[in-house]
Amino acid sequence: MAKGNLAACLPVTLAYEGGWADHPKDPGGATMKGVTLAVYRKYRPGASKADLRAISDKEIQSIYRDGYWTPVRGDDLPYGVDLVVFDFGVNSGPSRTAKYLQSVAGVAQDGKIGSGTVKAVKGMVGKTIIQKFCAKRLGFVQGLSTFKVFGKGWSRRIADVEAKAVAMWLRHATTAEPDRQREILNGEAEQASKTAKQQGKTGGTAAGGGAVVSGGDAALNGAGWVAAAVLVAAVAIAVVVLVKARQNKQRAEAYATAAAAV
Repeated sequence: MAKGNLAACLPVTLAYEGGWADHPKDPGGATMKGVTLAVYRKYRPGASKADLRAISDKEIQSIYRDGYWTPVRGDDLPYGVDLVVFDFGVNSGPSRTAKYLQSVAGVAQDGKIGSGTVKAVKGMVGKTIIQKFCAKRLGFVQGLSTFKVFGKGWSRRIADVEAKAVAMWLRHATTAEPDRQREILNGEAEQASKTAKQQGKTGGTAAGGGAVVSGGDAALNGAGWVAAAVLVAAVAIAVVVLVKARQNKQRAEAYATAAAAV
């Protein structure tokens, strides 16, 4: 159980939530450290933009605790698991993050983390939960229409949070000595790097193969539309594989950084 771990998890999330923002085209309006003016006014009625910009660390922690940490049962989840569930909850809401955790734990997905979910989670290996959960989170953001624009940053955040969460779990929930913790984290980095390299080669081969096939089809039977379809399919496959390669490269970098910090 990671009771009182919000103080360690919140800085990880805030590093990605940014500072002050007040873009006229942003539907969320003025925002400071991920807190919108509308949300802040629920805690401090009548607050101005200037008040929001000067929001205290105590207020920030209180808002995140009440709005996200408590709803996802952060104090009752294992170290590291609390981080990934909380961070996704901040991005996509407590209900969605609860359903994803319940899916990984193999319990009914009602969007509310109760005693049954907590018990199931505690019966699993924390590292397994963290990695499966982050894989599902990555799959979710890849399905969003804005992934092409923001995907690289989103996947980097997910990789970083995953690695930090595994390191947190190793540090608090296991008896592994620091040297063993580094060994495990570096092992994850090496595996992710190896996978990224394999995917990079596969993606390059798929794209190159599509070009060769398209040229051959056109030359042999003149069926240009067939050649074009083959090329488009090959390029689409290559893009997907190369995106996965980039994501695993990000995971490798994140785990290597986490290992160095032990």
